Amino acid sequence: MSAGYWCASLLIDGTANAGVRLEVDVAGRIARVQRGVAAEAADICLGTVMPGFGNAHSHAFHRALRGQTHGEGGDFWLWRERMFRVAAQLDPLRYQALATAVFAEMLVSGYTAVGEFHYVHHRPSGEPYETEHAMELALAAAARQVGIRLLLLDTVYLQGSIGRDLAPEQRAFGDGSAAGWLTRWRSLRSQLAGDELVTLGAALHSVRAVPPDAMRELLHGLPPEVPLHIHLSEQPQENEDCLAAYGLTPTGLLDTVGALSPRLSVVHATHVRDDDRKLLGDAGVTVVMCPTTEADLGDGIGPALALASAGTPIALGSDQNAVIDPFLEMRGLEMGERLASQKRGRFAPAELLTGASTGGYAALGLGRHRLQPGDPCDLVEISTTSVRTIGSVPEQLALTATASDVERVVVGGRLVAECGQLVGGAWPATLMADALDRLST
Repeated sequence: MSAGYWCASLLIDGTANAGVRLEVDVAGRIARVQRGVAAEAADICLGTVMPGFGNAHSHAFHRALRGQTHGEGGDFWLWRERMFRVAAQLDPLRYQALATAVFAEMLVSGYTAVGEFHYVHHRPSGEPYETEHAMELALAAAARQVGIRLLLLDTVYLQGSIGRDLAPEQRAFGDGSAAGWLTRWRSLRSQLAGDELVTLGAALHSVRAVPPDAMRELLHGLPPEVPLHIHLSEQPQENEDCLAAYGLTPTGLLDTVGALSPRLSVVHATHVRDDDRKLLGDAGVTVVMCPTTEADLGDGIGPALALASAGTPIALGSDQNAVIDPFLEMRGLEMGERLASQKRGRFAPAELLTGASTGGYAALGLGRHRLQPGDPCDLVEISTTSVRTIGSVPEQLALTATASDVERVVVGGRLVAECGQLVGGAWPATLMADALDRLST
């Protein structure tokens, strides 16, 4: 007999439905949806439930800098120097411990899937580890240990900036050439084949880190169904450097190499022009906004509503993980729009939920995620009686709840977290304390 979850209230496409029963098949997918019914004897009964959230952009190791850079002032580029110092301390064991703690925090906060934009492939010298794919397999092991879905976005990083070799602090990121990266990526794909939780995607770090000829070679060499991500126009300097080198904006450059398509997700798009927005929208490219990071680093407020109006699906990510809270990402997206426009209600609550759940899953290549038959049974139960949420109608919880209101989390039909703790007993804070003890940030 199929497992069952009964939800007192289930948000489907942003609308609350009372008394919904979900039958789950042996593969962890929804087999049947019954509305307006009572629970059956063997059901796990939940309260107010949303689809699990998809974190479409993460750098797990950046979490080590949380709470340590706020007194330095400066900008993204100063913060990046500190980030490079953390990267230099990583090895497979340290990386696995840190990623396990970060993924655990994500899971108890309501993220049921994450896209890890991963570029620390080798030793700080650039030499590979004795164990092939040691760093990548460390991330995969962390996801399995926690029980979160992982799209490992193995990242191409070939030059330090446009026309410049990798700097010493970037040598761990490089594979020498597009051909070298493709060879490693294909080998890694074989190792990860058949994994229920972990799938392999691809990323171009940025137009700063991957020259146009290499982009063309990579696009030709990657299977067309593989999700592809890239940082885009996060900083004005990136735009200026790209215009100076190629006479094109970063978006224009991606267009000329044939990269713009529905399988592409561009991260940030904070400083795109009107013509860039049209190119992205016409091609059906997803834009991954990371509001808490963009605010923390002083990057600027991206034109989220203008991008959505141009036809780009919106997804959300936690990026540097200075904040891990899907509700604060949703709130940040809307509040940035309100501050820029001086108007309320730019994105409806249902649209925010779509970006955080359905949009994220689509960007991660995980298929449809609308709590319909055939969809993954990935659920998040939210308290409606906390000091933050009491009095909220379920449809507006996106603008009142926080990660602290997450009660239970289900991935693939299996209960994996409850009240801030992983099923099995581990606390994310304990895991993080152990991981940080191994580093000196």
